[in-house]
Amino acid sequence: MKRVFNWQVLLGLSLIALSALVYFIHYFIFRDAHHIFIYLIGDIAFVFLEVLLVTLILHQLLRYREKKAMLNKLNMVIGAFFSEVGGELLKIFINFDTKSSEIAQDLIITNESLEKEFLKICESVKNHNYNIDSKRGDLENIKNFLKEKRQFLLNLLENPNLLEHESFTNLLWAVFHLTEELDLRRSLNGLPETDYQHLAGDMKRAYHLLTVEWLNYMKHLKTDYPYLFSLAVRTNPFDANASVEVK
Repeated sequence: MKRVFNWQVLLGLSLIALSALVYFIHYFIFRDAHHIFIYLIGDIAFVFLEVLLVTLILHQLLRYREKKAMLNKLNMVIGAFFSEVGGELLKIFINFDTKSSEIAQDLIITNESLEKEFLKICESVKNHNYNIDSKRGDLENIKNFLKEKRQFLLNLLENPNLLEHESFTNLLWAVFHLTEELDLRRSLNGLPETDYQHLAGDMKRAYHLLTVEWLNYMKHLKTDYPYLFSLAVRTNPFDANASVEVK
């Protein structure tokens, strides 16, 4: 840190000395200090506008474009997640949701519904009562599935750019937590009622985040990759009649 500071100070002093030298040469040739100070003060005044334009405006625009490009690349990672884990995990969670039919009505998506009613669908997803009954489905099934996909999920977390996608990072942490909760129990049969309720809470957290992220991913596909959106619609985990075959 000290070396960097010394290097910066040395560079700054050198630039100031060179600037003073050039002004001295100008004065030596033209003998017009009045002219020098007029332009010097004008240049100093413009520095503040330059800081405004470059630092506050151009820098922010470039940062916005860079972040947007990075998030588009992250959507490839999110796509891999839903192909490998997310889609099947949603189907499993739906079996535990006693009110899954209510949300399924809103999430049977078409080109028209997603484009015209996206905000309405988002509101329905956020306000849905994710009523999870952890004894309704097969806990061993979800435990084995998540254990099988653990390495894949760990590989996703190794991507440092995921820190820029807060909602997806929160989803991964929720899924990891559920994986650990299930894996650390030797048996998932005959648990106390309070423990089943605790697991239901962990599943509800992951289910909610997963559904919201899935909907946002569908919106991304609809906008940028229509052919991938077509496949996603035909494999919609919320649509019991979905078929990958084009009809």
